[in-house]
Amino acid sequence: MRNWISPTGPWPFVLGRELVGVFSVEDWTSLDGMIRFRGHLLVEPEVAIAVLNQRLEPYGYVPMLQSPDAITLVRLRAVPSRPKARWAGGLTNLLLFLATLLTTLFVGALMEGANPLSHPATLVQGVPFSASLLLILGFHELGHYITARAYGVQVSLPYFIPLPLPPMGTMGAIIRMRSPIPNRKVLFDIGVAGPLAGLVLAVPILLVGLALSPVRPISGVVLQEGNSLAYLCFKWLLKGPIPSGSDVMLHPMALAGWLGLFVTALNLMPLSQLDGGHIVYAALGRGHKKIVWLFLGAMLVLFLVSRWEGWLVWIGLSVLLGLRHPPPLDDLTPLDPPRRVLALVALILLVVLITPLPFAVYAA
Repeated sequence: MRNWISPTGPWPFVLGRELVGVFSVEDWTSLDGMIRFRGHLLVEPEVAIAVLNQRLEPYGYVPMLQSPDAITLVRLRAVPSRPKARWAGGLTNLLLFLATLLTTLFVGALMEGANPLSHPATLVQGVPFSASLLLILGFHELGHYITARAYGVQVSLPYFIPLPLPPMGTMGAIIRMRSPIPNRKVLFDIGVAGPLAGLVLAVPILLVGLALSPVRPISGVVLQEGNSLAYLCFKWLLKGPIPSGSDVMLHPMALAGWLGLFVTALNLMPLSQLDGGHIVYAALGRGHKKIVWLFLGAMLVLFLVSRWEGWLVWIGLSVLLGLRHPPPLDDLTPLDPPRRVLALVALILLVVLITPLPFAVYAA
């Protein structure tokens, strides 16, 4: 077992001088490139992180605050450089987006009854679905990206993930954080910005799509989309009571909107590195683990009720990827009241958007 030890050499003295006026040092220890100073803070945690980030950057260290009487300096793998004028990796992002555009067009055309493999020109039939879905996913990631950049957090452009299989034609998109998160407020804002931005487009696209979707009797074997509380409400508002044996035959825009709600619900789950995980950690700090275990139990109940194997997959992935959330640099400053209210709104959105049985085969 590794232990913190008293360091040798002048390096802790050099770094310790950078703490003057911010943290009063009483003693220090080190472990694997980290140096922990004990003492007490002289300023507010947010101010301490902002000042020390600038002072320590030339040395290749970042400060972390998890208690008011200790500060840990963590050595980065390399001394950080200034952001480049051009976007690194932009070509990869573009190629992945174009591939995802192609796979979503392909899936959209398939769902319209076309065969793009035999008749490539029929890909155009997938435009309503592809354009609607990529706009929703793009706005979701744009919410994360713009918020991160506004706080000075280095972040990649979105990486879209193509998958030429129904019902989406994609596995969504991700962005990569390339610098530490300063505090819980920034973590919360970045986490919640994506789902809210995605819903800004998902809801109107769904409403327009539902307005274009006819209600018809079900015949043969069909794959039906599941119902969340929000989706049921939208269908009732636009279509009224649906007769028994009938269902809404989804327009491609309606299907894209439904998928937008479904993906948003998945992202709001308080697990690992999902948006919901960021939100819960920002709101509760180390107490977030209780919510994680509670939600894992809820997913098990959902599986037992719905028999959808996807819930077991999510449980397995959550455990495999780890339930621990990395803390921000300032792990002391709590969320302010408006953000706590917004965290509650995010929880309500999860409840009304989650779909216990996303897909079901119906034979008539």
